[in-house]
Amino acid sequence: MLFREIIGQKEVKEQLIQSVRENRVSHAQLFLGPDGSGNFALALAYAQFISCTDRQEADSCGECASCRKYGKLIHPDLHFSYPFFRGGEKENALPDLEEWRDLVLNNPYFDLNEWRNRLAAENKQPNINKPECLNILHRLSLKPFESEFKTMIIWLPEYLKNEGNRLLKTLEEPAEKTLIILVAKNQDQILNTILSRTQLVKIPALSKQDIVDYLVQNKNLPEAQASRIAYLSDGNLQTALNLLKEEESDDFKIFSSWMRMTFGDKGSQIFEFVESASKLGRENQKNLIQYGVNLIRECIMIISGAEELVHLQNSEMDFVKNFSKHLDIAQAEAIVNELEKAHYHIERNANPKILFLDVSLQFVKILKFNTLPSGTQYILT
Repeated sequence: MLFREIIGQKEVKEQLIQSVRENRVSHAQLFLGPDGSGNFALALAYAQFISCTDRQEADSCGECASCRKYGKLIHPDLHFSYPFFRGGEKENALPDLEEWRDLVLNNPYFDLNEWRNRLAAENKQPNINKPECLNILHRLSLKPFESEFKTMIIWLPEYLKNEGNRLLKTLEEPAEKTLIILVAKNQDQILNTILSRTQLVKIPALSKQDIVDYLVQNKNLPEAQASRIAYLSDGNLQTALNLLKEEESDDFKIFSSWMRMTFGDKGSQIFEFVESASKLGRENQKNLIQYGVNLIRECIMIISGAEELVHLQNSEMDFVKNFSKHLDIAQAEAIVNELEKAHYHIERNANPKILFLDVSLQFVKILKFNTLPSGTQYILT
């Protein structure tokens, strides 16, 4: 990974490059940034820059033997650890290494959901367990094979839990010429004993303009469409890519029809919708629901008098404007809540027919009869 391939993050890149130039490479660092910010990509580019044998002023050369191996993630002094999903005879993360390399090479801005989907892990829980911690310690005990430094990149140390205490001595006093980079998104979920032994590198969310430029240059999107997706993604490139996929799908047509039939209490149409939605497949169902959440939140903006902040186009904008006339804030919040609950249950393998029927009936109550679900407080207008 080259620094010039990473979107935005100019100040962080300069900080990392300067630390190498001044020989101030801390042996244990925590790259902390939200999903889609490029924190993992930066860790990989940093490690490659340190190992490059023909370093340029502001980047790796990309041509030396070390860079070529880093480009394929097969350098013998580059090691990874990541949450894995137990299954079969798997005791640690090594059996998933080839899948991991393929995921990183295809999309270094991936998140946990992308990793879960890649392994078809469904509702299994991710973990960095005791055998994986022992595997980390073993690999860190090895001497560098080709480079001056050996590097261990640990993705999502939030999943180390108490087993992470096994790494404390190594984090505090690693072998000479060892670099350990922890790539995390939630500082509060990391053991304090680990935090105290690492140098923090804060990585902000990407700017809207960074994402716009990426979508225009790499996805050939018109400026207006790229700007709208960038706005909705809130600095998360992975979210922007997911939204781009949604635009290429029938989510708008399906969701807008769903809202109209529940608003009109069209019983036969609702049953037909439930039947078809149950056959979409889990990931498509999740995408449809997340799309719906985003669309209803745009309705809330219009209801609140902030229409200038809504960056939708054509059919979506027409729908949101018209639908907002029949909603108040409480109803919109209730719909979002029902959609988020549905997303949660789909991830946990709920029966899709029962789920979509139940959500549809809740929408009828909210939209047709203005009856909000009990036990939940909403903003009242």
